[in-house]
Amino acid sequence: MSFFKKIFSKDKKETLDKGLEKSKASFFDKLGKAVAGKATVDAVVLDDLEDVLISSDVGVATTIKIIDRIEERVARDKYLGTSELNAILRDEIANLMSEVNAGDATEFSIPETDGPYVIMVVGVNGVGKTTTIGKLAHQFNKAGKKVVLGAGDTFRAAAVDQLQIWADRVNVEIVKQAMGSDPASVAFDTLQSAVAQNADVVLLDTAGRLHNKVNLMNELTKVKRVMQKIIPNAPHDVMLVLDGSTGQNAFEQAKQFTAATEVSSLAVTKLDGTAKGGVVIGISDQFQIPVRYIGVGEGMDDLQVFNKVEFVDSFFN
Repeated sequence: MSFFKKIFSKDKKETLDKGLEKSKASFFDKLGKAVAGKATVDAVVLDDLEDVLISSDVGVATTIKIIDRIEERVARDKYLGTSELNAILRDEIANLMSEVNAGDATEFSIPETDGPYVIMVVGVNGVGKTTTIGKLAHQFNKAGKKVVLGAGDTFRAAAVDQLQIWADRVNVEIVKQAMGSDPASVAFDTLQSAVAQNADVVLLDTAGRLHNKVNLMNELTKVKRVMQKIIPNAPHDVMLVLDGSTGQNAFEQAKQFTAATEVSSLAVTKLDGTAKGGVVIGISDQFQIPVRYIGVGEGMDDLQVFNKVEFVDSFFN
């Protein structure tokens, strides 16, 4: 099937395959039990398939969409064998993801902008936000981009220290202030420094708190407003980092953050240590936000550009 022509290099593909092993094994174990002894896709099989998808953290709303699409195919084709279910599922999930993740990126790149491209990174503590920023800085640096980090999570001393460690590790600039400083002030200084240095990319960390949606909204709005005094269109991307291993909790975090600010992309981390990889499909579809990056291992190069073709191929191959 030409849609699934290999795009990634052999090493990247092997890393992705390995990172999705647990999710894939869990999903197909459940699917195998659901269709055992059944020859055709009927109402009973579809009910069982619905349970498989929901228990694989695809989410109720997205599961219903997938089941509806398969029901349409069953009605149209009259007879579908359970042996064809794998290929049908693969097609429908690929089609669903194509509607949100229109891009087919394979490398770490940024759009052309007048001045630095600003990515404001949001997400609760513990999801891998700082690590994601560090690995992104490494990838952009490796691609020849000048990167500046902004330590905007000033409410947690460890956050600034961790970002400094990453800046040293991947050899990029960092702008920081004392703990307890105004995050908007850090953002202002970061962008000012990035413009002065003619940087290509700014990665701005933000406080990982969901204590109060109104406070969060006000804080992020203020940070954006201050940044726009330096770069009118900043931030160009508001990236929400989610821990894939938390399953349905990741849905709730996405709900909270999308209500508090205009999230424009997602990074889903820690997929290698979980059987909940289906969360990537559900969150992308439910919130209509493209997944930009996925974490499939602990290594520096194990943060990958999300490519829907390769993801679905690895999941179903």
